[in-house]
Formats: sequence, structure tokens, C-alpha cells
Amino acid sequence: MKMRLDQNWTTTNNNQPLDDEEVKRYISVVPTENQIRLQEKPFYAFFHFGMNTANDREWGCGSEVATDFDITKIKPEQWVKAVKAGGMTGIILTCKHHDGFCLWNTGTTDFNVMNSPIATDIVKAVSDECHKQGMEFGVYLSPWDMHEKTYGTEQYNDYFVRQLTELCGNYGELFEVWFDGAKGANAKAFTYDWQRYYKIIRTMQPKANIAICGEDIRWVGNEAGKARKCEYSVVPASLKQCESIEKNSQQAENDTAKLQRVDTMDEDLGSRNVLKNNAYLSWYPAEVDVSIRKGWFYHKKDDKTVKSLKKLFKIYLTSVGNNCTLLLNIPPSYKGVICSKDVKRLKALGNKIADITANPVLEQNIGELKHTDGYLEFNFDSPKKLRYFIISENLAYSQRIEKFDLYLKKANGKYKKAYSGTIVGSKKIVKLDKNASGAILVIRQSRSTPHIKSIGFYE
Repeated sequence: MKMRLDQNWTTTNNNQPLDDEEVKRYISVVPTENQIRLQEKPFYAFFHFGMNTANDREWGCGSEVATDFDITKIKPEQWVKAVKAGGMTGIILTCKHHDGFCLWNTGTTDFNVMNSPIATDIVKAVSDECHKQGMEFGVYLSPWDMHEKTYGTEQYNDYFVRQLTELCGNYGELFEVWFDGAKGANAKAFTYDWQRYYKIIRTMQPKANIAICGEDIRWVGNEAGKARKCEYSVVPASLKQCESIEKNSQQAENDTAKLQRVDTMDEDLGSRNVLKNNAYLSWYPAEVDVSIRKGWFYHKKDDKTVKSLKKLFKIYLTSVGNNCTLLLNIPPSYKGVICSKDVKRLKALGNKIADITANPVLEQNIGELKHTDGYLEFNFDSPKKLRYFIISENLAYSQRIEKFDLYLKKANGKYKKAYSGTIVGSKKIVKLDKNASGAILVIRQSRSTPHIKSIGFYE
């Protein structure tokens, strides 16, 4: 097979400009320290828990009272232990969903957990357990509120800011604040004061990323656990427009199934063809959010819908292994624990993720390539059964690699193409399952000089 090693980023660059002014504009867009820190810990958990858990619903109706939350015990130690075994490093709790019921000791409304039978600050219980077990903690706070009478008026912005201030000030360091774009079709027309919300977070929680209706992490666009083939981080700044995010989010309780279908109309968000037509660009990486089961809240009838290990692992490879972060929802039940079926599945998933890098054949930190590095050659000390290849870029220099080929050396000394890839970004995990005694990596196309953080081959 002709590898055409001479056709690489140092020569033809796949007939694309390597270092013109437009390319320089693209690579000038880089992540913040917070964004880099998040993509170094790309797998974390969602806990959807609250009034809907007690009422066996996905969305509330706005007429609930605090005593309807009749759950009398929770075991946050078990919650955190279960997701930690799944290989996750952080947890985001739904502190207030669309029904407006608050899971913390808030001074903003009587519609809170302290006036329910459990009378326990659940946000504190979960955040304390996270800190105890070395897990990061984040909060979900729904801007849409069915219960609050001031919703739809400027007074609601004040109300929401007070709630956000409590959560940012009373529960330790937060790694992420998650703003849902969902809003019922019959909700009052109302513009949230996003910039005011962001200022509170930036001031009180400077290390927190703001997700979805936020400036730091974008929604992948579906709830099916599906990322694009090329999931870029450098994208048009217009994707941050919250009104657009709200429009594409849930409008009704039964929209969950619709959002599990994938809309491919906007498959390309960051290629050169897209970026050249946008004057303003931003580092806005994708987060894949998906539930381990059919619904976001726990329902006994959904126990049979828990995703298989094969399905969950595929989601991991196509999200974390495809320049995204992964937010996996594991809803605690009305008994105050995570269902045993979910626990077992998480443990199996954690083991499978750990197994990816358990047996390294070769690992190297690469750095900035030279103009003699059109391709990189690797030789192993003996023939190996390769299972995975992992490559990561140094994000401090933006996202640069656009196309690459991986060739593996066979027993007869000849090379065969094993994989053709496009973007890399934070991490690209390639499943191989092939025998080889060496490899050649050819960077075919790049935005200026590639900066490779690391590569690894694993058996």
C-alpha cells in the first residue's frame, strides 16, 4: 500500500493554507484555564432528583406543595460511590428543576425541602459527600420556574439571582453551573438576565464553567448521547446565543423522545468553510448529556431501559473519545438510593474505561512538531495485539489537526492503513484490535504547526 508520506502538513497540507491570516485567526481562539481543566476531567455525572422523583413524573405542573416531596431518606454516600466506580470525577445535582422546588435551605421561597418530611438540605448532603470522597460538585438551576409567582417579571431576575447566590456561596467550590434551556410552550414570554447571572458565578465561583445556556460549554444538540463526526471546539460565537438554545430545547414534557433523535442539519459547526463566514469565533466545546435510562428522573417502569454496557461504552468512545465531555445522568430513586441495576452497570463501565489504558505498549509526550515531522514513526519492542490508539492535542495552542492517517506495521514489515481521522482536540480514542510491530502517524492537514500533547498505543 502506498502511504504517500510526502503528502503531509509540511508539504501539500491537503491543498489547504497552512499559515495564512485566516488560519492565524482560527488558532488565536484558545480555551480558558477553566475549560482546559474540565476537558482534563471529561466524564461526570448528573443527578436528576427532586419533586418529580416523589411524584413519578418528568416535569412538574406548578401546583405542587412542599409536603408532596414525601421521600424521607437519602444515601448520598451510595450515590457518590456508585458514580465514582463508573470512572466519573464530578457530580451535578438538579438543585431546582422546572417545578421550582428547591433542594436546599433557601431564604427565597417556602417551596423547599426544609418544609418537606425529610427536612434536610439535600444540596449540602450531596456536596459534603462529594468533597469527602474527592469528587467535584456542580449545580443545576432551572431558569424556568412553574411555581414562582414573579416569573415573567423583572422581579424574577432578582429572585433567581438570590437563589444563584445561595448556591454559589454555601456549598464549597463548584466545577460547573448548568442552566437548562427547556421552557414550556405555554410559559410566559420572558428574557432572562443572563449577563447578570454570569457575573454572579464569575465573581463567587471563578473556577466554575457555565454550561448549555452559558459561555463555556455548549449543548451537543440532542439527548441521545450522539456527537458529530467532527466535533469542533472553535466555532462561531453566535452559537452562544441563549435564545437559540432555548428554542431548540424541550418545549413540553414529552419532548424527551424527540430530543433523543439526532438532527444532522448543523452537522458542521467548525470547519474552515463555516469559520470563514463568521467574523466572531469562540472556544465553545461540546458536552454530551444523556441518561443511563429512558427518563431523566427515576421511574420504576424504566428499570428495563437501563442502557447496556456496550451502548454506554460506545457513547463514551464517541464523546470523551471525540473531543467532547460526557455528562451521564444516573437518577436516584424514591427510596433515596441509586437502583442496583444502575450501580452494577456503572461499575462495569468504570472497569471497561480503566481497561482502555491498563496495558500500555508505548506512550509519548510529543510537543510541537518540526517541519521535518510530516509523519511520526513508532516501533514496538515486539509484535503486539493493539486494542486502542489515543492522541491528544495541547489545547493551549487551539485545535489544529484536521486530518490524519494511522498505519500499522504487519509481521512481514509492510504497512497497512488502520484508521483515517479528522479533528483531534482534547482526545481522540481509536479502537483498533489489530496486530502490529510498529506504526506511522501521518498528519495530512493542520491549521499551522501541530502541537501534540501525547500519543499512546495500548494492548
